[in-house]
Amino acid sequence: MPRDSVEKKIRFELDQIGKLLDKYDYLLTKANSDEEMDDIEVTALASVLHSFYNAVENIFLQISKNIDGNVPRGSNWHKDLLIQMSEDTRNREEIISRELQLKLLEYLAFRHFFRHSYSFYLDWDEMEELVVNMGQVKEEFEEEIEDFLEKK
Repeated sequence: MPRDSVEKKIRFELDQIGKLLDKYDYLLTKANSDEEMDDIEVTALASVLHSFYNAVENIFLQISKNIDGNVPRGSNWHKDLLIQMSEDTRNREEIISRELQLKLLEYLAFRHFFRHSYSFYLDWDEMEELVVNMGQVKEEFEEEIEDFLEKK
């Protein structure tokens, strides 16, 4: 696939992340306050965390398939894909820094929990840091993806 097409798909996913955080801005603002979060709000924010990492992973899949020519397989492929993005390959330099990789690993772990659990197991105290930091992680992610796109 031509790099222009890959870039369009990456930019689409970046736009989706922006729309996601804009759509739930009122909840994200509340999460950053001292107000108590109810079960419905916690569940909604868990879904936002899930969607956020899905978009990140969709970008990584585009790069892995169309630039690296190598999509990890096996039971740990999600984590392997994340690691792959923080390493140089024969076709490109690292996409994300090791520091960002470690932050995104927390979102990946949460998404795995969310997909394989029931919403009544969600615990705001365990999610709060991910929710509160998501805007900053999004900015770091966008900066590093933009650096990659500029180098191509």
